[in-house]
Amino acid sequence: MVDAVIFDLDGVIVDSEPVWEEVRRAYVAAHGGAWQPDTQRRLMGMSTGEWARYLSDELGVDRGADQVAREVVDEMARRYAARVPVIDDADQVVRRLAARWPLGLASSSPTRLIAATLAATDLTDVFGATLSTEETARGKPAPDVYLTVAERLGVDPARCAAVEDSSNGVRSAAAAGMRVVAVPHGSYPLDPDAASLAAVTLGSIHELTVETVAALG
Repeated sequence: MVDAVIFDLDGVIVDSEPVWEEVRRAYVAAHGGAWQPDTQRRLMGMSTGEWARYLSDELGVDRGADQVAREVVDEMARRYAARVPVIDDADQVVRRLAARWPLGLASSSPTRLIAATLAATDLTDVFGATLSTEETARGKPAPDVYLTVAERLGVDPARCAAVEDSSNGVRSAAAAGMRVVAVPHGSYPLDPDAASLAAVTLGSIHELTVETVAALG
C-alpha cells in the first residue's frame, strides 16, 4: 500500500530547471567560469551549498561558494517575483492526490524559493511536511531529504511514492526505498540507470492520477 506521496518541486510542479540553467549559466560566464556540456545534468538535485561549491571550485567562478549561492538565489528570487513558472494544472494534480494521501515536499530549491512557489500556487497548507536540501547533510542523489520528509510525515519510506523529474532525484527517492513515479522534463531526459529505478514513467504531470499512484501498491 502507498501511505503517502512525496513530491519534488523543480520540474514537477514548477518548470524552473530552464530558469535555473539560464541564471547559473549567465552567472558563470559573467564571473570567469566555464560552463561544461554536462554541467546542468550534474547540478540537478544538488543542494544550494553543493552547487555553489561546484560553480566556484569546478567551473572556475571567481567568487567564494557563499557569495555564489547568495547572488544566484537573489537573481532567482527576482525572477520568481516577476513570475513563478508553474506547470499548467500541476497544482490541481497535487490537490487531487492530497484528497487521498498525506503529501510531503522534498526539494533542492532554497527554502525561500519553496515558500514563494507554494504561496503563488496556494499549496502551502496542502503539504504536511516540506524540506529543502539546504537543511540536510547531503543533497540528491543521497536519500537524506526523502528520508527526513517521510519521518516528519510519520510514514515508513517503503510505503511512500515519490514524484521526480531528474536523474539525481529518482536516484535519491529510490535510495530511500520509495516507489518512484518519474516525470522527466523533455529537455533533460533521465540517464539510463535512473530510468531503470522508476516504478513508472509518465509523459507529463497531467498523467499523474490517483489510480496511477494506487497501482504502485
